[in-house]
Amino acid sequence: MASRPVFIPTPGAETLARTTSIDFKWFPGMSVAQKQRSIDSLHASARETIPAVREILEVSSKSKDKLGVALSAFNLTFTTRKQNFTMSVECAFQGSKVFERGGPFKDLFTRTSREAKLDERIKNSGRLVRFSFYGTDWQLEPRTAFYDWLYINALKKQPMNVIDEILSYSAFTDIEFNPEKSINCQAYSIALFVSLHKQNLLDQATVSKESFLATVSRVLVSSAGESDDVQGDMLKNRI
Repeated sequence: MASRPVFIPTPGAETLARTTSIDFKWFPGMSVAQKQRSIDSLHASARETIPAVREILEVSSKSKDKLGVALSAFNLTFTTRKQNFTMSVECAFQGSKVFERGGPFKDLFTRTSREAKLDERIKNSGRLVRFSFYGTDWQLEPRTAFYDWLYINALKKQPMNVIDEILSYSAFTDIEFNPEKSINCQAYSIALFVSLHKQNLLDQATVSKESFLATVSRVLVSSAGESDDVQGDMLKNRI
């Protein structure tokens, strides 16, 4: 057995994206076929556990759905307005990291997503201290804010037919995301995007860093690795 989070858009709620941890049968192995068996098992368990969840999209390169593969941070690209430069979300994220002994490594914007993620400087430059994307600095708290902002901005620039298809799903997963090992999750970011879109807050949220943080100020943007119970305790501590 294994446990993975399922991210559910909750427009109008205090947390715009609900995180529920689901236990399911895990199929070991590195092959795509084994990953997809685990995905099917996770989705089946999620539907049994959460009656309101029906249509679930796996957002990763292992997804059976072409849309899910396309929305992987490795594949999802966007073009910057001022520089007119196109890069993947993964390259933007990795190239914006600032460490104790170096960064941001802007040359990673021009690399493939895999090259950017595996670059030795990312591993050997000391402690991560902040992000810097084209002159705008982002602190490490809220924990997933910068990644969510990047991903949501990239989603907003997708064709309307793609956005409409995204909005048809009631939950999102990423089989590769383990909250015990990682913080940022593309499935969480897309759930947040759906809630912002359905509340007509998307334009407001993507104007600037300050506007994004203000728009989601009551949202637990660091909740990608937290279950509902933990989120509730965090909310109580913030009031």
